[in-house]
Amino acid sequence: MTPTPSNVATARAVLPGERPLVGIGLMAAGVCTLPLMDGTAKYLSGEFHVLQVAWARYGFHLVLLLALLAWRLRPAELVPRHPGLQILRSGFLLGTTLCYFGAIAYMPLATVLALAFIGPVVSTALAPIALGEQIGPRRWVAVLVGFMGALIVLRPGFDVFHPASLLALGAGVFYGLYLLATRRLSGSGRPAVTLLYTAVIGVAVLTLMLPFVWRPPQATDWLLMAIMGAFGALAHFLIIRAFEHAPAAVLGPVSYVEIIMAVAIGWIAFGDFPDRWTWTGIAVIVASGIYISVREGRMRAPLTD
Repeated sequence: MTPTPSNVATARAVLPGERPLVGIGLMAAGVCTLPLMDGTAKYLSGEFHVLQVAWARYGFHLVLLLALLAWRLRPAELVPRHPGLQILRSGFLLGTTLCYFGAIAYMPLATVLALAFIGPVVSTALAPIALGEQIGPRRWVAVLVGFMGALIVLRPGFDVFHPASLLALGAGVFYGLYLLATRRLSGSGRPAVTLLYTAVIGVAVLTLMLPFVWRPPQATDWLLMAIMGAFGALAHFLIIRAFEHAPAAVLGPVSYVEIIMAVAIGWIAFGDFPDRWTWTGIAVIVASGIYISVREGRMRAPLTD
């Protein structure tokens, strides 16, 4: 899982040249590509330290993202606004990635993704403090329901609990903080530029840590690392294009299609399939997240209360 730039693109209700069906299709394609990256990362984590896997994910993603953006943006457009907030946001995303990759090394993809999906719930709960937003009783109920869903997946005190679940929850918390920082940056620049500098900062930080965990990859490992980065770059490119055709309120719920692909990859590649309690928790978290996404989209749209 890599956090998507939902909430970056727009708080507008209508986009010029809006084509919602095209946007939904691009969004679905993008989020279905992300589990392919995650599955590759899970495989590589069996041989390499999570820091090295994350470095490869950021490094190859950066190279390919630069290639994708080179023909779309002029050099002057690559200068970021609010560099301090960009750095903070990038740190939150790096924390998300490290916790997430650490968790999937030990747990099924779908389970980790479900717990990471509490990010929107966390961002909503913290919005009154971080953004000064007023949260109504309906969204507070949705927040509580989302945390109940996480408890159903975790089942603390039962034999199924795995310590790596705490890393998955950490990924969700960092993701929520990332979403808050992203919303603060909303409208301050192109989403593609924000993603670019997130990758740059991730590579810079992880490169400093790399000598302590480096293990020389074989040719096949390099190829898998490049494929992992390609999946990440392609997914973000598709998601960015999706927001050019439809608003966040429409695309937010589509992002949960990712969990279907994560279940498929986990089952086919690793033999993991969620049990009925995990499915129940997933359903509760997704329902809560979709409600929050739709509700916040309506609250930000013009002519709504």
